[in-house]
Amino acid sequence: MNVIETKIPELLIFEPRIFADERGWFMESFNQNAFAKALQERGFEVPTFVQDNHSMSSKGVLRGLHYQSEPFAQGKLVRVVQGRAFDVAVDIRKDSPTFGQWVSVELNAQTHRQFWIPAGFAHGFVALENNTQFLYKTTNFYHKDSERSIIWNDKTIGIDWQTEGLELIINEKDAHALSFIQATNG
Repeated sequence: MNVIETKIPELLIFEPRIFADERGWFMESFNQNAFAKALQERGFEVPTFVQDNHSMSSKGVLRGLHYQSEPFAQGKLVRVVQGRAFDVAVDIRKDSPTFGQWVSVELNAQTHRQFWIPAGFAHGFVALENNTQFLYKTTNFYHKDSERSIIWNDKTIGIDWQTEGLELIINEKDAHALSFIQATNG
């Protein structure tokens, strides 16, 4: 497994080794020891995953920016198993030197990359193809009363969603989410 560091040290991209031949391919989609080693080598806490989620989105669906408030904050290890998505994580940790900064990565069914997003980050993505299927491993259970959202196009954050030519589909909740300043001053 190859580990790719990003401009925000806690956000890591994992590229699995793919073993392919005329029959198809094989990969380890998750290995606790390899994941733990990658985090420990960088001085990060190793989480326990407690829940897996699976979503399907049509081309142009934008979900996010979502997070859960303490004490129900979630870390997420995300990947796309079918289709393509432009995935984003935003640092919402007030005491962080990278507060308000974001990292993006394209996740798709060809590269099988995974994106590690620890607790303290808001997360969102836009589906770039129909039938984009997203898998999430989470470090905490879903807790409805702790669910929060930041508006996807917040000017303070300034995410370049690379959506030119896409007709966006955004649900009511995400379209009326709080601004970054409102969400992080609460």
